[in-house]
Amino acid sequence: MRFAVVLGALGVWGAQWQAELSAARWLAAALLAATAWTVAALACRHGGAWRRLLVLAGALCAGYAWASVHAAWRLADALQAELEGRDVVVSGVVASLPQHFERGSRFDFDVEAAPAGVPRHLALAWYRSPQHEDAEEAPAWRPVRAGERWRFSVRLKQPHGNLNPHGFDYEGWLFARGVRATGYVRAMAGAERLDALVGRPAYLVDRLRESLRSRYQAALPDAPYAGILVALALGDQRSIPPAQWQVFARTGLTHLMSISGLHITMVAGLAYLLVWAAWVRLPRLVCRHPARLAATVGGWCAAGAYCLIAGFEVPAQRTFFMLSVVALALLARRSHAPGRVLALALAVVLLIDPGAVLAAGTWLSFGAVAILMYAAAGRTARPHWLAEWLRAQWAVSLGCLPLVLLLFQQFSLVSPLANALAIPVISLAVTPLVLAAAVLPADPLLQLAHFLTALTMQAVEALAALPSAVWQQHAPPAWATLCGMAGCLVLLMPRGVPGRAAGLVLLAPMMLVLPARPAPGELRVTVLDVGQGLAVHVATARHDLLFDTGPRYSLDADAGNRAILPYLRAAGVSRLDLLVVSHRDRDHSGGMESVLAGLPVAQLASSLPAQDLPPPGALPQSACSDGQHWAWDGVRFAFLHPPPGAPAQSGIKTNDLGCVLRIEAAHGRALIAADIEAVSEARLLAQHGGELAADLLVAPHHGSRSSSTPEFIAAVSPRAVVFASGYRNRYKHPAAEVVQRYRAHRALLARSDFDGAVTTEFTAQGMHLARERSERRRYWQARPPAGWPEAPGAPGAVLE
Repeated sequence: MRFAVVLGALGVWGAQWQAELSAARWLAAALLAATAWTVAALACRHGGAWRRLLVLAGALCAGYAWASVHAAWRLADALQAELEGRDVVVSGVVASLPQHFERGSRFDFDVEAAPAGVPRHLALAWYRSPQHEDAEEAPAWRPVRAGERWRFSVRLKQPHGNLNPHGFDYEGWLFARGVRATGYVRAMAGAERLDALVGRPAYLVDRLRESLRSRYQAALPDAPYAGILVALALGDQRSIPPAQWQVFARTGLTHLMSISGLHITMVAGLAYLLVWAAWVRLPRLVCRHPARLAATVGGWCAAGAYCLIAGFEVPAQRTFFMLSVVALALLARRSHAPGRVLALALAVVLLIDPGAVLAAGTWLSFGAVAILMYAAAGRTARPHWLAEWLRAQWAVSLGCLPLVLLLFQQFSLVSPLANALAIPVISLAVTPLVLAAAVLPADPLLQLAHFLTALTMQAVEALAALPSAVWQQHAPPAWATLCGMAGCLVLLMPRGVPGRAAGLVLLAPMMLVLPARPAPGELRVTVLDVGQGLAVHVATARHDLLFDTGPRYSLDADAGNRAILPYLRAAGVSRLDLLVVSHRDRDHSGGMESVLAGLPVAQLASSLPAQDLPPPGALPQSACSDGQHWAWDGVRFAFLHPPPGAPAQSGIKTNDLGCVLRIEAAHGRALIAADIEAVSEARLLAQHGGELAADLLVAPHHGSRSSSTPEFIAAVSPRAVVFASGYRNRYKHPAAEVVQRYRAHRALLARSDFDGAVTTEFTAQGMHLARERSERRRYWQARPPAGWPEAPGAPGAVLE
C-alpha cells in the first residue's frame, strides 16, 4: 500500500509538468479506467508479482489522471478575456485574514454574485490612496474583516507573475491556492459592507483567528517579535517582517515559524495527558470508557482545533491526518506501522487537493518525516534522549539538503546549533504560552512568551550575523539532485553498514557540477522579467555584468531581492564585475541597494546624481559616458551615451541621461538602450551612426512612443528586439505603433510580460533566443494574447 501511495503521488507530481491539459472528458475517462484497474488488481487474490506491478501502475495512472481532472476543473473557473481590465461589480465574502501593509490591505474574496465569467475566488487589494499605479481611482480606504460580506467595484486581471530561470512561479502558487484572478477595489459605485459576519463555519473560524490576532497585537503593541507569536498561534506567517525571515533563512529556523508537526503533536500530547489525568479520577467514567480511549479522543480534538485556528496548511494537514490514523488505530485496538500512517496522510492530502504538490512545503514536510522514519528503522538500542534528538536533527538536516539546494540554492551552516537553541524554547515554552493566551485572555502570558522569544532571538540573530552562516551555491541539475538524495540515504544507514562513505561521492556532483558558461568570445544576454522595469545580466566566459536593477515594489521588496539575486545565485554568479545603473528612475535603480547588499560588486558605473550613489569608499564608482570601453574574454564593451559631463548639466531629462551599452562578441552584437528617447537617439545617429548595428536590441524606454524612431531602428537593424515591460502596465508599453515599426523591419520580437525572461546566446552555432515561458510552459500559466508573434521553432529560435 505504501508503494502504491508513493507511485500515486509521483503521478500527481508528473501531471504538473504538462504544458497543456487534455480535454476534460478524456481525463475523466482515464481517471475512471485507472481507478477501476487499480481496484481490480487489489481485489485479485492471485498473481503475486504481476498483481503488485498492476497495482503500482494503476496507482501511478490514477494519480496522474486525478491531478489532471482536478486541474481541468480549476482551470475552467477562469476570468473571461473581455472582463480583464474592466470595472466589474462583485458581491461576496472576505475569505482570509486581511493583510495590512503600508499602502492598504490584501485579502481573498469568495464571489457570490458577479457577471458571468468572473471566477469564484479572487485575491484583491484595497489601496489607501490613489498614488499606487494600480489604484488611480481607489475609493476611500476602509478596514475589512474576515467573514464580512461586501459589494465592490473591482478591476481584475488573470493571474500573472514574473518568470525567471529557477525563479518563483507566482502563477503556480496562486493556482495551488485556487485563486483564478487578482485585482483591486475601484471607485465606481463605491464599496458597501452588506453584512458584518456571514455565519458559515469557515468564515467563523477566520473571524476567530482575526480576533485573536488583534488581541495579540493589542497586548504587544510595540513588541518587535509579536509577529512571531501570531505566526506560532495562528499560522499567519505574513505577520513576521521580512528582515526576521532573513534571519530565519540564515539560521535554518524557517520551519519552526510555521505550524509544524512538532507543535501540533505537542498540543495533542498535552491534551492527552490532561484528559487522562482528569478521567482516571472519575471512577464512573473509567468504568464506562477506558481513560486511554478518552484521552486519545481529547488529544485528537485538541490537534484539530489547533489546525483550524492555524489555517490548516499542508504541514498541519499532514500531522493531523497522521494523528487521525493513529487515533483510529488506538480506538479500534489495532497496530499501526509508521510508514503506513505517513502514506495514508499523504494520500488524503493529495485526494483533497492534488495541487498541494506545487508547494515546496509539501515535499519538505512529508520528506522530513520520511527521513526520520528511515533513520530510525532497524535500530534496536534505545540511546539517551539527547543523543536521539541530536541524531534526528542530523538526519533531517542531511536528508533535506538536496531538496533545499534545488529549491533555494542555499542552506544554513549554523542550523544545527540554532535549532538546538530555539526548538526547546519555542516548541516547549513559547508555543504553549501563546496558545494558552488564546484560551485565557491573560496578557502576562503573551508578555512572558515575548520575553522568552526575545532572549532566543538575541542568540539567533548573533548566529545569523556570522559571515559564514549560510552556504550559497548554484542550482544543481536534476540528475545531481537525485544522486544527492541517494547519497543521503546511504549516509543515513545504520552504523556498521559497509560502504556508507560512498554517500559522500554521490553528494559531490550537487556542489561540483557548475552551470555552463559561454566559451571565450561568446556571449549570453538575459533580459530578466522584473515587471515594469529593466534588469539585464550579461555573461562572458569569466565575467558578469548587471545592467540596471529593476523597480522597487514596496518598502521591503524590490527586483533586487525578489528576482535578481535569486536568479544570479541559481546561475552560479558569486560576484559582479560591473554593475551599471543607467539612470535614477526607480524602475531601473529600485533594486540597487539590495544587489549591493547581497552580492560583492567590483565596480559601479552610472549616471546617478551624488545623493543617490552609495557612500564614497563603499566600492569603486564612475560615471558612464561616451568613449569608455573595455574587453572581457574576447568580448568588447563600450558606452555610447551619455556624452561626457552630461549628468552635471541641468535641464536634461533623466531618461536622456541613461547609459547606452554596446557589446560585441565574436558571433554577434547587442545594444542595451536604457530609457533614451528620440533626442538621444538623434545624438547617437550623429555620433555613432555606423556603430549602432546590432543583432539584439533591448528596446529603448520599454518601447514607448517617445523612442524607437524609424531612423534609429534602420541604423540598428536588429534581428531580435526585447521589450522589458510589465503586464498590463499603465503606460501601455510597448506602444502598438512601435511594435509595428520593428515588425516592418522583420525583427524577431519578444517581451518580458508575455515571454518571461528572454535569454539570447551568441555562439559559433548562431544566435539563439529562448523565452522562459516557452522553456517552462505549464498549463496554469498565462498565455499571450492572440496575434503576438512567437519565435519559429520550439522552445527557442536560432537565427543564422
